[in-house]
Order: sequence, then structure tokens, then C-alpha cells
Amino acid sequence: MSEIEREFMDFDVVIVGAGPAGLSAAIRLMQKAQQNEQELMVCVVEKGSEVGAHTLSGAVLETTALDELIPDWLEKGAPISTKVTHDEVYFLRGEDKASKVPGFAFPKTMHNDGNYVVSMGNVCRWLAEQAEQMGVEIFPGFSASHILYDESDNVTGIQTGDMGLDEAGNAKDSYMPGMELRAKYTIFAEGCRGHLGKELIQKYDLDQGKSPQHYGLGFKEIWDVPAEQHQEGLVIHSAGWPLTDGASGGGYLYHAEGNQIVCGLIVDLNYDNPYLNPYEEFQRLKHHPVYAKHLTGGKRIAYGARAIAKGGLNSLPKMSFPGGFLVGCNAGTLNFAKIKGNHAAMKSAMLTAEVIADALKQSNVGQQDLTQLQTVFEQSWLYDELNSSRNFGPALHKLGTVIGGAYNVLDQNWFGGKLPFNFTDDTPDHEMLKPAAKCNKIEYNKPDGQLSFDRLSSVFLSNTNHEEGQPVHLKLIDASIPVTTNLNVYDEPAQRYCPAGVYEFVENADADKQFQINSQNCLHCKTCDIKDPAQNITWVTPEGTGGPNYPNM
Repeated sequence: MSEIEREFMDFDVVIVGAGPAGLSAAIRLMQKAQQNEQELMVCVVEKGSEVGAHTLSGAVLETTALDELIPDWLEKGAPISTKVTHDEVYFLRGEDKASKVPGFAFPKTMHNDGNYVVSMGNVCRWLAEQAEQMGVEIFPGFSASHILYDESDNVTGIQTGDMGLDEAGNAKDSYMPGMELRAKYTIFAEGCRGHLGKELIQKYDLDQGKSPQHYGLGFKEIWDVPAEQHQEGLVIHSAGWPLTDGASGGGYLYHAEGNQIVCGLIVDLNYDNPYLNPYEEFQRLKHHPVYAKHLTGGKRIAYGARAIAKGGLNSLPKMSFPGGFLVGCNAGTLNFAKIKGNHAAMKSAMLTAEVIADALKQSNVGQQDLTQLQTVFEQSWLYDELNSSRNFGPALHKLGTVIGGAYNVLDQNWFGGKLPFNFTDDTPDHEMLKPAAKCNKIEYNKPDGQLSFDRLSSVFLSNTNHEEGQPVHLKLIDASIPVTTNLNVYDEPAQRYCPAGVYEFVENADADKQFQINSQNCLHCKTCDIKDPAQNITWVTPEGTGGPNYPNM
């Protein structure tokens, strides 16, 4: 395929990903172009079938960045209307016990006064409309499969994925080669654990001197509930059960508009028991009375899952390199102390757009490493926010949920995140698993079909689809490792950590176990790329439009 002569298009800036970061960068670039009386050609490529199709977030939105980007967003019809009316935080002490935490006793970063319960998928669709009105070209259904480099190893754009390949990578009758989208600067806004971002971090050693990135796996369901049990604007968070014995994370339940509730669980991917099944832990959570009283009698209408990068400032890589930038969750700008990443992703992208626009105004030359972004970032409120919360995650990992939580309350509520301590967490999540022989098996109840459900029926609700016959986009470096190493040592945790049932063992004709990858089910969550103990699984982008099709996540 490398000998194929590909069509190409030239732009000033190419943006990979039409999430909140990518679209904010596009809008800010056009705003700066108008101010500077420039003409900029900006395009955004999005692997989902439409903008928002792959966007999954809780989400309680802090509008700080949006207020700066589009101050009159309310007048322009942004789908942001459900104000948070009340916060409740619980510590779950078992499957039917809970303690309500008074407001003064949980970190003020988790208070949501002035914030909104939103669908970020719908917010992104609206942001895309604003960008297109300003002249941005948006190409949904096109995956960015490869990075283009020049002879000096500067990034010069991206290549979109080939369409119409068979499982062996050979061209079918429907074959269409991908295009080269060339740019003076390329912004990578792929979201958490972007496969191109991963390549760039390794190639340019962008994480030198940083703690390894840490991750959580976030689940989300949308429920229609009876009007009498709906409290629009109520926001609930919980810690503790069902994540015990070395596992951590937290649950959430938000009352959105239209008699809908969104609920979910974030499971920190530093857990050590290979028998833990994050999906099943989420199903257990919904049976706790704190959650069940809101959901019982309702109907589940949507499901999804996505990894989140939560290492914060300690794990934040250098965000610029020759010819390009990492922004948003692709870099890891989420503020875990707030359990919020959208406002941070948007701000990081806006800062990047401003640096690019100013550089292009001064010179028509691209492919430089605009290192001034670091100075601009350190002078912003985003840096102050991430710096004040730098210890939040490491304190929980080092000290545990109770003691670490108490430290975070003290640090955030009384000292504004300025206690003179620096906790670090330098063990990657994939190295945390213990051998299965040293761990207790976890027995999970069968789903009842009312509050809890099996994985495959959940995947059905995500509208996930991949064109059949294409190359498998979950690549094994060594195909023998799942059986020879992971199965023997860890009882192959991929069977359990995948929220879509992609990985399983089947018996072949000789009654031997064979590792099977059901890539058709893949939600693009990236958990396998993160948690596999051998780091043997590499997620690459499938054909454009493949994956989930979330209507309003």
C-alpha cells in the first residue's frame, strides 16, 4: 500500500478529533484569524460517524473555558440548561450501608455550584456548528491512521485510513486509499490514550521526567425514570463499596433534563486483583439503595464506556513538538480533584490555538516546535488549577481512600492545594496486577434484567458497529502471550477488564484454549491498551465510522 499515490490537501492547521478540545481549538483559531486579519484554512477529522458519536462524558460541565470561548453561548442556543441544584456525596460502607458526607467534609473541588448537567455529545455537535459557521471544515467518518513526517522528523500532517481492506490487509473491490492532510501545524485532540498521541509521546520522549500516566475506566448509562422520582439538577457522587480490597474509584448519578438520569462508575485502573471485573462492579453499584431508589422502575436506554487520563500535572507530558501539539485528554489535562476534564481540555486547546495563530501571523513557516506554549500554559488558570490538585490522585493511591481522602479535604478546603508536599505515583497501572494465585476470586451475581444487565445487551445499546472483514484493529505484538503468559499467570484479565466482551477464550478442535478477539464489539475505550500486563495489545484506529454511535452521551 505504501506505493500508492495518494491525493492530498493542504491546510494551515489540521486537528485530529472533534471532541471539546479539537472543536475549541478550531473556533479559537478562527477567532484569532479574524482579530489578526488572517486567512486560515483549518480542518477537523473525526473518526466517528458524526460529531459526538464517540463522545462520552459524565458530565457535569464547568463553563469556565466556554465562557471565554463563546461568551454568549446561552443566546446562541448551546444545549446547556440543567443547572446543578444540589450536591450529595456518600461513602458506601457495604452493599446496603452508606454514610452521607456533609458538605464541609468533602473537597470543595467536588462542589458543583454554577455547573450544569449536560450531554457532551450534544455540546460537541453545537460547537461543530459554531466552527463550521466560521469556515472550519469538519470531516466526520475519517480516521487519522498515520502521522506524516518530513525528512527532519517534523510532523507535517496526517493520513486518513484506507477503506475497503480485507482482514489480511489486501485491497477489496471497494478499496479507497486514505488521503494525506498536510498542515503547517497539527493538533492531536484524540481524547484519552489516543493511538497517535501515544506514538508522539514515545517518538519525542515527551514524558521524560514525568510520572507515568494513570487511568480510570468510566462507565455511563442513561435511564428514563418516572417523573415522581426525578429531581432535575441533583448530583450524587460516592466512594467506597463496591470497590474495596485494593481497588478504588467512585460512582456518580446525575438527574438530567427530561426525566432522565445518567449514572456510572469510574474504576481506577491501578487495581491489583486480576479477577476484578470493572463492568460487573458497575452492575453491583446500581443495586445499592443509594442508587437503586433513583433507578428502580426506570428503563435503561444507553450504555458506553471510556478510559480517562487522571494523572494530572505530575503526568502531563510536554505538549509541543516539531510541527504539532497534544491537547486535552490526549495529553492528560483532566482535573481529577474535580472529576472534570471538559473545561480543562477546552482551555488547553484554546491556549494552543492562540500560540499557533500568533506564530502564523509572524511567519508563514510551519513545522516548528512552538515551545512558548509551556510558558503560556504556566501563566494560565489551567496550570494553577492542575498544580493545586497535583497530589489528589497520588494521595488516594498512596494513603488509601479514607486517609488519602482526609488529606485531600485538608489540602483543598483549608490550604487551597498548597500544602508543601509532593506525592508521586510512579508505578504504571499495568504493572499493578498480582498473580491470580495470590488473589481471591470475585463472584458476581447474575444480572436481574432490571438494574443490572449482561455485557452484550449493553454493547447493543451503544450502537457499536464495525464494517465486517476489515483488519482487526486490536493488534497483538506476540499472539502467544495471552495463552502462555497472561492465562497462566493472571487468568488473562482481558476477559474481565474489557467493558464490551471483546476478548474471550474458545476451545479449538484439539480442546486447547484459543484467544479470540471480537473486535466488532469494541467501544474504543482503550482499556486493553492500558491495562494489559504484558503491554502486548495495541489499539489502532479501524475504518472511519466504526465503533459506537452514541446519540447523546
